[in-house]
Amino acid sequence: FSISTYNKMWTDAQKDLDIQLRREREEFLQPEKDRVKVFKMLATSYIKYMQIFRNLETAHDQLVHRQKRAVIRQVLDGVIGRILEVKKEMVELENSEFHYIDNILEDLKLLPEDIEVPIPRYFIKEKLEVLQQREKILDQILLNTGLQIQKPLKAMTFEEAIKAIQVAERARQGRCRAAFMKQIYLEEKRERQTKLQVQMGPNPDAAATRIQKVWRGYIQRKKTVKMREEEMIFLGMSLPPHLKATSVSQMYAGQVNALRSEAQERHEEDIKDKLREMEGLNIKETLQDQIGQCFIECRHIIGKFPDYPTEAAGGSMAILSEKTPEQVAAELAAKEEMALQKKAQKEKKEKEEGKEKTKGKKTQKTGKKVSLPTDEGWKMGPSNFLSIMEEGSSQYKAVWQNRDERWDFLQDHDPELIKEEKRGEVEEEIRVQVDELMQQKLQNLKLAVDGEKSDKQKKGRKSEKVRAAMMSLVHRTIDSLYQELAEEGLLIKAKTVNLSDYVGKYSYLGTTLRQVDIEPMPSLADVRQLIALYGILPLGSQTVHEKAPVVKALLLAGPAGVGKKMLVHAICTETGANLFNLSASNIAGKYPGKNGLQMMLHMVLKVAKQLQPSVVWIGDTEKIFSKAVLKAEEEMNPKRLEKMLPKFLKALKAQDRVLLVGTTSRPFDANLKPFCKVYQKIILIPRPDYASRFGKYF
Repeated sequence: FSISTYNKMWTDAQKDLDIQLRREREEFLQPEKDRVKVFKMLATSYIKYMQIFRNLETAHDQLVHRQKRAVIRQVLDGVIGRILEVKKEMVELENSEFHYIDNILEDLKLLPEDIEVPIPRYFIKEKLEVLQQREKILDQILLNTGLQIQKPLKAMTFEEAIKAIQVAERARQGRCRAAFMKQIYLEEKRERQTKLQVQMGPNPDAAATRIQKVWRGYIQRKKTVKMREEEMIFLGMSLPPHLKATSVSQMYAGQVNALRSEAQERHEEDIKDKLREMEGLNIKETLQDQIGQCFIECRHIIGKFPDYPTEAAGGSMAILSEKTPEQVAAELAAKEEMALQKKAQKEKKEKEEGKEKTKGKKTQKTGKKVSLPTDEGWKMGPSNFLSIMEEGSSQYKAVWQNRDERWDFLQDHDPELIKEEKRGEVEEEIRVQVDELMQQKLQNLKLAVDGEKSDKQKKGRKSEKVRAAMMSLVHRTIDSLYQELAEEGLLIKAKTVNLSDYVGKYSYLGTTLRQVDIEPMPSLADVRQLIALYGILPLGSQTVHEKAPVVKALLLAGPAGVGKKMLVHAICTETGANLFNLSASNIAGKYPGKNGLQMMLHMVLKVAKQLQPSVVWIGDTEKIFSKAVLKAEEEMNPKRLEKMLPKFLKALKAQDRVLLVGTTSRPFDANLKPFCKVYQKIILIPRPDYASRFGKYF
């Protein structure tokens, strides 16, 4: 398709997004008591956002203009986050992870394939070189340690496997037939030799016959190969030649895209250098004047110079956020009021607790009557992504909507837009230099005016003794920790499996069964959607992971052989994540003792955060939380991670793209209270139904 096609796709997606945002402002802000109506509203919004998501992802992948792609990427992250927020509301409304919306799809005249969650291709494309380099390093480590004997072979496709079986079987039948015919021929030849006399000298007819036989055999073999290829194409088991070969135009387009991105990166660096030369001095002087003015105003209000914020607190940004002296005074007054309010609330709470002790029965009765949320009705919670989508839409309308691109055939970059982007980066670089100068200036002012010495505060000693092993980890590089984990078998190589390889059909009877009070078995298509929503999308985007509803741990529960491990590898493949194996059988005998276990988890956490996204997989996770350990497994000590896993999850923050995935075929063997406390989301993986098993072949 041409560039205009994807520009139109982007335009249509932005129009649909504006309509959807306008509809949400009208419907979602008003309380609604009818649960069926609420679910229909949420499901319709989910479907609409999914369609917008598909169009934006396609436009982002196919458009060449990098500045357009940056705007689309911002809106795309907002749409992904909003889909996760709507999904959360649907789960809370129905108390189920699986939803059946086939009746709504029928009303909208859509197919189940239209709500399949697409995996954004930029998850892998943007860091392809890093992933390839990391894969080479891991292969080398595994080869050196003997954990990998040879390089992994390329997996055979389904069509290649069938073709190999057919070739082998036909060759076997041909050999049997040839041996039988040879035997008959030799018997006939012996009979002829006894009857005919031996002719002396060469026979021209026999020589010509032999040449004809060889030539005709060669021609027939070529015809047979051609007929076999045509038969495979006719049966749909092989692609036509014009689809197999990469066209010259596609190869040329790929080369042009690579060269254009390199040229734009060089051009961006040139513009950044020019901005630093032309505007750098003015930016530096302006920042110094603003920070100096803040020092004077703060001393006038408080009576002394402020402490300079640390780099972690934002440096001079924290100072400049206080725009006026009036705001500083207002903040101080607000803090005092908050302290007084907290004190009053505490006293009030103590009085209420005293009353509750004396009037226990009355409080129980009143507790039963309180039902404000049900009386008020359902109302959509606040969103972290509406502002992102609105900002992206306004940027599209201001810059790209009415832009005349008839003469921009090459889809080259816009220098003015690059200047606006790079100006912020130049300011941040200069701000770091200004912070160092102004810190020294503030120390001199304190010494000259207030007579204070700016001694650095001594850090207090930690209450607990820091172990020598932990201290050694602080000074070690990520590369050395990565190598050690790979050598110990804790960091493993994920198999190349896509989520689309997990074949399964959609269940069309979900709504019908629920209407007769029968809970339907979830389909494999529903499982595929949940894996994409809870595992792949948050791990692939930093913005989505930080602001979307957090899912730190995921449990895949189902009988053996239904594809639980395959889904774990699919999450890693689609996001380019590292895979850590902390199964009880894998860590048995490694890093013994409590100190060794803490050091191992600290190493895994450090490498996983530094090289995010990462997936920590625990196979047969019910053994960690089992009620009683079997005698055969006592040496393995499967329960050693039971108390450490909650602490491990607590150490994960919103900015850490690390996901804990557990797989189990016997969840009922675990102690449910700590088990469910660790795993926020539990996904049932059912056995394939009839449509999933045989639907691919029809």
